[in-house]
Amino acid sequence: MLHNTPRTGSSVGARASSHSQERLSLHQARRQVPISRLTVPASLFQAPSSVPSTTPSALSPSQNSISQASKTGPLLASAQRAPLSGRTSRVAMATVADEKADITAVSDTGLPRSAVVGVLGGGQLGRMMALRAANLGVRMKCLDPAPDAPASWIASQRQGHFRDAQAIKDFASQEGVSVLTTEIEHIDADAVEEASKALGIEMEPTPHTIRLIQDKFAQKQYFQANGVPLPEFREIKCRGCMEATGEQFGFPFMLKIKRLAYDGRGNAVVKTAADIDSAVESLGGSSNGSVMSYPVVETIHKDSICWVTEAPADAPTKHLEAAKAISEKAIGCLEGAGIFGVEMFLCRDGSILLNEVAPRPHNSGHYTMDGCVTCQFENHTRAILGWPLGDTSLNCNTSIMLNVLGEDDDDEGVRIAHEKMAKAYKTPGAKVHWYGKDGMKKGRKVGHINVSGSSKEEARARLAMLDPGATEALKSSAAAMQEAFAESVTAQPQVGIIMGSDSDLPTMKAALEVLREFGVEGEINIVSAHRTPELMMEYARTAHKRGIKAIIAGADMILLFALDLQVATVAIGNAANAGLLAVRMLAGHDPAILKKMLAYQDSMRDVVLAKGAGRGTTGGHG
Repeated sequence: MLHNTPRTGSSVGARASSHSQERLSLHQARRQVPISRLTVPASLFQAPSSVPSTTPSALSPSQNSISQASKTGPLLASAQRAPLSGRTSRVAMATVADEKADITAVSDTGLPRSAVVGVLGGGQLGRMMALRAANLGVRMKCLDPAPDAPASWIASQRQGHFRDAQAIKDFASQEGVSVLTTEIEHIDADAVEEASKALGIEMEPTPHTIRLIQDKFAQKQYFQANGVPLPEFREIKCRGCMEATGEQFGFPFMLKIKRLAYDGRGNAVVKTAADIDSAVESLGGSSNGSVMSYPVVETIHKDSICWVTEAPADAPTKHLEAAKAISEKAIGCLEGAGIFGVEMFLCRDGSILLNEVAPRPHNSGHYTMDGCVTCQFENHTRAILGWPLGDTSLNCNTSIMLNVLGEDDDDEGVRIAHEKMAKAYKTPGAKVHWYGKDGMKKGRKVGHINVSGSSKEEARARLAMLDPGATEALKSSAAAMQEAFAESVTAQPQVGIIMGSDSDLPTMKAALEVLREFGVEGEINIVSAHRTPELMMEYARTAHKRGIKAIIAGADMILLFALDLQVATVAIGNAANAGLLAVRMLAGHDPAILKKMLAYQDSMRDVVLAKGAGRGTTGGHG
């Protein structure tokens, strides 16, 4: 993820006062022991000695980031396979026990579909994972101490604690578990490792990776040793360390406990030296190693809790590409398979620094459930089973996720949440996901709503029907991004213009000029339909993955497209009219373009009427 600290005066609010954050997230899928990862921004980690074993870290000064709302970086769905020796023996044992195992195999090296996935934890992440596993025909069972955990609505639940080695052993052995995974990183890695070794069952991600990520300070040291760019950080051992941190880095800085911190818990902003004591008190004293990435996501936090995300992130392309590269590098030096969330900072000088990693499906990746071809939960399931990963690309132009947070306690909070859900059911492109949690508390995540749109403007307009403040926060963030880098965010081309040679350019460029008049981006490619027909067909097959919704092609290329696409033709030399036709096609799905097209048609009608009035009328025949 990319992280931008909030910009003072932004509509989201200053970080020091509202603790709002904007973030860019990146999901990656890696193929060693399948892994998906994603990131959440933060600056520095430090730990005061007064909080044993959960010592915090200090974040670098907020001035170093882009805006007062921190940007969450890309979500990475990474599928990475660990050495196959253990997995091969496990598959062999499953075959002896059940002759049907080979029959349900879908991968030469992975587990069969009849394998049982055991999930440590039964919260909303486990619930959504189980939903997608069911679609794959995979049985999922969960271990959770709470009776009737959210995942129990979908998966078989065994009541027990995921930090209890014996409970994990009993769960894995008595429930016929083939592979273990987790929906929460706050498990007992030692207990899992003990159970895993005792039963010969793999844990994905591995206990080593879980143990590393659980300690945020150790995590940073590990990534630093592997050459991943990070902001400055230091470990806090005493009050003097905190005073020195303020003198060295300046105020404000973020203090975080090393362990058990998430959703704003375990963090404290130290605004001045006078805040040191209160801040401490508030914290309570592979086989092939392939990686696939989801689009970079921008997330905006309110009161240190994820509020809204938008994919793709409204940031300059070069920064999104850099975030993806850094995320993949971070994941590449970890063991295990599954989804990993990678958080990063995007600094004012354009540098990108990793904040931390979550070894599981992540809140900022929930948009993938409706906005991507394959969601993070399905890819996590595929990854830990050793199956090929699914397509991580968007299935729409823009996908936004709005968290449904408890806005009050008890019945009043329930009423407010359902009021928002009712609005969503009436909103085009909106999908409601309710977690089925027992009770309502202020600030608690109880569900989320995904909103899809054929354009960023359409998606944000639909979001405004549910939460106008969230829409304004996204717009404010985009404005801050452009201001910070003094450049416009590159718009994604929606129309492809192809021609056989550069000699066609003088004619075809008229279409591009028309597109630009309507604010539509286009891409120009020269591909010969006669000399390289296979390249032409590949262009047509993959155009949708690049966001292309219409193609303007030279006359000699029409027949190649005719079998796969709806085709309209214009007269030779009429590239401008081809551009207008492409705009009309887009207008059917984009209200902003439709408005411009209607205005254009009205202006053309006025021109025609004016010309007719200028010529006057002719007399009729007698």
